[in-house]
Amino acid sequence: MEVECSFSNLKLKYDRLQKGGFFIANIQSIMYYNEDTIVYYKGQFIKAVEARGNVYDQSLHYGYAVFEGIRSYHTEKGVQIFKAKEHFDRLRFSAEAVSIPYHWSTEELTAISYEVLQRNNLKDGYLRPLVSCAPNMSLTKPKQSELLIAAWAWPALLGEKLLKLKTSSYRRISPASFKVEAKVSGHYVNSILASQEARDLGYDEALLLDINGYAAEGPGSNLFIEKDRVLYTPQLGSILPGITRATIIELAHELGIEIIEKQLTLQEVYNANSAFYCGTAAEVVGIGSLDDKAFPKPWKESLGATLQKVYKNLVLQKEYRTIEKIA
Repeated sequence: MEVECSFSNLKLKYDRLQKGGFFIANIQSIMYYNEDTIVYYKGQFIKAVEARGNVYDQSLHYGYAVFEGIRSYHTEKGVQIFKAKEHFDRLRFSAEAVSIPYHWSTEELTAISYEVLQRNNLKDGYLRPLVSCAPNMSLTKPKQSELLIAAWAWPALLGEKLLKLKTSSYRRISPASFKVEAKVSGHYVNSILASQEARDLGYDEALLLDINGYAAEGPGSNLFIEKDRVLYTPQLGSILPGITRATIIELAHELGIEIIEKQLTLQEVYNANSAFYCGTAAEVVGIGSLDDKAFPKPWKESLGATLQKVYKNLVLQKEYRTIEKIA
């Protein structure tokens, strides 16, 4: 059996695989790249399988890196990256928040991203920019950083069916201990633990509470609930201020939907008429139940379903429709 590993790709080869035997492989990396995939790494466009990183990188050992998740869409006007400026501005913010050197402009990164998409013949694609740190085993800020931009075809992260959620036993990371508004790689260990716990228990995804017991967010998505034709979403402070979340708020205002940002108790979520998650990877996806308590309003009649359709129109650069026509 041959195993080859590098920082920017994971490639497994094996010459023996026996069902029910001692070695069982689940190679999820196959969906992300193949031998022809091109990434931008360390200032050049290279094949993903040829990308190499240092095993002493601070990011590899301590999760000290920042990243973004960005989608491109095949529109009538061609391939368009949705809210590239907002994403790359946040990437800069995240790096500066945790003292990682950052020397790229938003315009430069946008141009590189379009070229990565073009070189991989991707139209509806998912882009992953990552700023990683140079070799450093000490617990000090880095003097150098490297940029990776990869892209692949990725359907909506959580699928399209209504989700069964489980309140996680893990709490959302504390703003007293972390820069929670920054998209830091190491923060997502918290997300992995919560998500995997829910799936091991037979659910689709988790809901994390904050350190004070209020509803915070999903492992990779922001939460909205509907009650009496009003939308509510957890206020800033313990959550990641999602770009999709901000877009949904903008669309709600445009459509005349009342929206309130506040601390939400778990009971308030249980008592909601409907609920949904949103995020770049997940887009907009309805929630059917939380802790086996079903939300009573049919999804097709919910404000979330309306916003799901309007959001899809927006990213595809189609004409907006009024809430009355869509609902």
